[in-house]
Amino acid sequence: MPTDKNNKESNHFLVWNQIEWEPTKKQFAQFTHMQELLKEWNKKINLTRLVEGDDFWISQVCDSLLPFKKELKDPKLSHNFIDIGSGCGFPGIAIAIAMPNSNITLLDSSSKKTTFLKVVSKEIGLSSHVTILTKRAESAGKDPIFRGNFDYAIARAVASANVVAEYLVPFINSKGQAIIYKGNWSETEQRILKKALTKLHAEIKGTHSFSLPDTRGIRNIIRISSIKKCPNQYPRSIGKPKKQPLGY
Repeated sequence: MPTDKNNKESNHFLVWNQIEWEPTKKQFAQFTHMQELLKEWNKKINLTRLVEGDDFWISQVCDSLLPFKKELKDPKLSHNFIDIGSGCGFPGIAIAIAMPNSNITLLDSSSKKTTFLKVVSKEIGLSSHVTILTKRAESAGKDPIFRGNFDYAIARAVASANVVAEYLVPFINSKGQAIIYKGNWSETEQRILKKALTKLHAEIKGTHSFSLPDTRGIRNIIRISSIKKCPNQYPRSIGKPKKQPLGY
């Protein structure tokens, strides 16, 4: 198993054991190079505080890959992903490293963040299957190039689930899934999400709860699929999904 000489306190066994997957030497090197770039760029712009040791390996890498245990068992499969609000590159870059045969679109409205993502993608050798866009989700979701074109539309730590659903559902194809990462998840939130999804012609396919290693909390994964084509009025104009969220 690879070891990280610069982060001896990191217990990678916990991470790979939880995901039920282990990186190749090349993939491990890509993760560690990304960590180095995050540390370097964090001095210039505020990307994330989770860059050291297990903050990086558990709270970033493990957390990003947990929903994809099944997909990771067959890395030759090719999927089309879009990561909304990619920020510092999680979960999108982690997925791009772990699933090299898949195509990943990283979307963020901050040009500072997309500049960082372009540097990371180039330096760690992902440019052939990673596309980076500086764009708002509301605009991209209306664009026929992207709308209905993805097997997975994903978002981590972006907004409440009913708001995120309006961003994600327009991107997925008829057999695709929108995947929302949440910490706490309540019956009230689920009820609001279900009401929002009726307007988007979608439904909750399943919810899964994972315990992160090293007592780093619970992660809830909400999987959403389309019942029929998402109505053309969604997503609504920029800012409206947050100001007037669906489901109430």
